[in-house]
Amino acid sequence: MPSYSYIAINRAGKRTKDTLEASSLDAAKNSLRATGYSILEIKELGVLSQDIDLPFLGNPTAKDMALFCRQFQSILRAGVPVSSVLSMLNQQTENKKLAAAIRDMQADIEKGETLAGSMRKHPKIFTSMLCNMIAAGEESGNLEDSFRQMEDWFDKAKRTKAAVGKAMVYPCVLIVVMIIVLIVMMVKIIPSFLQTFDEMNMELPKVTLAVMAVSDWFVQWWWLVVIVLAVVAVGGTLFSRTNKGKHVFGWLSRKIPIVKLLTVRSSCATFCRTLALLLGSGLSLTDSIDLVAINMKNIYFKEAVQTCRLMISQGWPLNAALRDSGVFPPMVFNLVAIGEETGDLQAMLTKTADYYDDEVEDATQRLLSLMEPCIMLFLAVFVLIIVLSIFLPMLNMTKAYDQYL
Repeated sequence: MPSYSYIAINRAGKRTKDTLEASSLDAAKNSLRATGYSILEIKELGVLSQDIDLPFLGNPTAKDMALFCRQFQSILRAGVPVSSVLSMLNQQTENKKLAAAIRDMQADIEKGETLAGSMRKHPKIFTSMLCNMIAAGEESGNLEDSFRQMEDWFDKAKRTKAAVGKAMVYPCVLIVVMIIVLIVMMVKIIPSFLQTFDEMNMELPKVTLAVMAVSDWFVQWWWLVVIVLAVVAVGGTLFSRTNKGKHVFGWLSRKIPIVKLLTVRSSCATFCRTLALLLGSGLSLTDSIDLVAINMKNIYFKEAVQTCRLMISQGWPLNAALRDSGVFPPMVFNLVAIGEETGDLQAMLTKTADYYDDEVEDATQRLLSLMEPCIMLFLAVFVLIIVLSIFLPMLNMTKAYDQYL
């Protein structure tokens, strides 16, 4: 089903930017208008512009969880009991692991368990932050609002993750395709051309001799190249899950100029958005910081937030702890300082998160715009070398033939 990006004004008068799936452009417009949105801009997304979700072993993605929260609050608003809500969601949920968790939750609710308590039995499905938000909603009697806030959080997390995934997956796919094309050309195509020149015992240009040598090596050892690439890919994945690997890749993502901008901005967006949500739920600053650290992906930002938690417990203000961490840009701790001085930290964090959400999208576009010409330039050089290795001997043969005549 096609995806469409849109910019619209919601019922609260707030400008919002998101994506949705619909059978056609008219259907997308009708869906938005039916929910009270005033459309400012809407367009169909291309293949490379669509959100990229990479589910691992069937676990629900941020998109799945946003839909779960949206459906839960919609049904709950109609006055349906929680047990019946779960029964309805079980029939609608496509993700098998999430559906299984919902069935278990329904059984727990019917036995008298709280919704948050039943969620905590499935830590791989429901995050600690979601469980705490639902617990706060049950205690305050405003469960619907907790789900609404979590829907908004998952939607924004989905967009941030999709932007980062888009920036990383696109060049990786191109590189894999380039490697496959390189192997096929070196093993199958080029030898058929160069064998003719070799049989003629003619003097060949150096570029042709070099390509022939590389081609002969590939013909003999192509399987070794495949094994090495597979070992590097699997080994890199396993290494990235170790503590040392997290620090190595985390350091690289903060030092490589092209990636640094995206890493810092996405981490700042996650920190500010998550902390604002947790503070709004009534949690203390120290408890909120603990949950924020769990949601940080880059190990250096995670450790910095954990250090901030320790400093806050010792009496440091949040802005000073963030400044001392050395990983957050000045804009974050300066705006946090303003929020602490005015007594409206949550609102300031929300505005900062919205700013960095937009910056992540801009950084993604910049990253893609830088990567595309670099990859195309590499391809152009590769093709030029191949063309020269084939046509220079042919040109020499033509000149020799003309001189003979």
